[in-house]
Amino acid sequence: MPANGAETFRREMGCSEAEWLRCLPAAIGEHAWQQAGASARVEFPDGHLQLQWQPLAPRCMALLRLPVLQVDFSFQGLDAAQQAAFMRRFDLYVQRGGG
Repeated sequence: MPANGAETFRREMGCSEAEWLRCLPAAIGEHAWQQAGASARVEFPDGHLQLQWQPLAPRCMALLRLPVLQVDFSFQGLDAAQQAAFMRRFDLYVQRGGG
């Protein structure tokens, strides 16, 4: 992780944009945030997280079609511990059940 607290990475999420927008407020938690189209800015005392997303072609397995959303995460001004703490909570809220 860079020393200046800047990190950018990309994930493919198994959800539609509508599902993403439903779970996003809970995943972000107490942080102030603002959505502008297919992006959102999450505010932290020491920096921010910029999220950008776009739908990709669905994954197809036989007759099953699963939505896919590409999400770019760009942290600015946060150290590795702050980023990890946020992502732990975020992942708990966006993870899908399974067994």
